[in-house]
Amino acid sequence: MRRFLFTWIGTAFALLITSGILHYINIGFKVDNFMTALLAALVIGIVNAIIRPILRVLASPITLLTFGLFTFVVNGFTLWIASVLTPSYGFIIEGPIAALLGSIVLSFVCSSINYILRPT
Repeated sequence: MRRFLFTWIGTAFALLITSGILHYINIGFKVDNFMTALLAALVIGIVNAIIRPILRVLASPITLLTFGLFTFVVNGFTLWIASVLTPSYGFIIEGPIAALLGSIVLSFVCSSINYILRPT
């Protein structure tokens, strides 16, 4: 349970940091506040648990051809699905480029934060 809470809070902070980074590029990746980030992190977790495995199986031939880089597209698509499920709460992704760049930045930021917050 403790690991789940650390991962959830870490992902919420990563969403806020990603939103701050992509705000300077002005591509349409927006997270309003920390409560929105917590809700978005929960929805992202649910989407990753249910839809992402299906997408990974369907996209595995393309992923093999691109040496794994198509995984960022799958991550971007799942991120966009999560934003579609929470538009009135302040988690908004406007377009595929915002979803793709958001998934790339979120992957790096989330990995860094989870590395720092991991239980020892």
